[in-house]
Amino acid sequence: MHPVLILGGTGQAGSDTARQLRRQHPNLPITIAGRDLGRAQKVADELGGATAVTIDLRSRGLGLPAGHTYSAVVAALWDSHHNGLHYAQDHGVPYLSISSALVDTSPEIVAAAQRPTAAPILVASHWCAGIAVLATLAVAQDFARVDSVRVQALLDELDIGGPAGAADLERWSTATTAGLVRRDGTFQWITDVDAELVSADGSVYAAQSLPILDVTSLALATGAADVRFDMGVGESAGRRTGGQASVEVRIDLEGTDRAGNAHTTTRYLTHSAGQRPLTALGITLGVESLLGLTSTPAAPGLHTPESLIDPSYAVERLLELGATF
Repeated sequence: MHPVLILGGTGQAGSDTARQLRRQHPNLPITIAGRDLGRAQKVADELGGATAVTIDLRSRGLGLPAGHTYSAVVAALWDSHHNGLHYAQDHGVPYLSISSALVDTSPEIVAAAQRPTAAPILVASHWCAGIAVLATLAVAQDFARVDSVRVQALLDELDIGGPAGAADLERWSTATTAGLVRRDGTFQWITDVDAELVSADGSVYAAQSLPILDVTSLALATGAADVRFDMGVGESAGRRTGGQASVEVRIDLEGTDRAGNAHTTTRYLTHSAGQRPLTALGITLGVESLLGLTSTPAAPGLHTPESLIDPSYAVERLLELGATF
């Protein structure tokens, strides 16, 4: 197999993903791509059996030498000129992105529509590359009908991400300050975004509704008429108890059980090392699904995490990663 090309492979998401891919698939070739060849080579050397290249996101060919062939393109940073996407389509290999967010997905959607047989495109600009969606759908398997979904993610203020993540947040906030919800079966933009998040230990945080792909994915996957995704930022339980910054996701579902009785549940997904391992796992699961490393390779066209990845399998991998659920 040709190497998986990780654009932004020297950043937090890219380097963490490369390490998870290496642990899960020791023989999978990986190429770390970045603007600084020295940094990229350092990450590649730490992985072992990996190569490093420099890229130019402004170039249709990414500035890569002729003759280089890759099995997939992973945009672990914002593919600002969509040349990672074009490169994947031009070469007929899978493409995965995590930084477009709901407000920037239209180029990927249109590119997939215009060239439907060119390559599989996985839009994974969900929270932690789809991990919250997959965990929620795993909980929803206990329901015969889901009426309401509310997911709330709590990030530690020291675990927001690196420079690329900060730039993404600034770009998204420029596009809109509104939140997106599904209410009474319709998707609605809301300006009253404030919310309250109660963590597993009873601590209360300020949160707000986000315009995030998780809302549309969960609404359409479950059929729930009411769906909302909130995020809060504050001192996590991990830091409060003297450890490192942790991450927490609260999942609230309402509906009916298999016997037709009213059913509600609240579950918490946490990881003591924060959001970085969850994001890397989300990308890793996506790469596996695109390439068929654990199942049948994805067909050309547009995909989202829940359309390719089995939720129960994702939870198994989360537990192996050290998450609690």
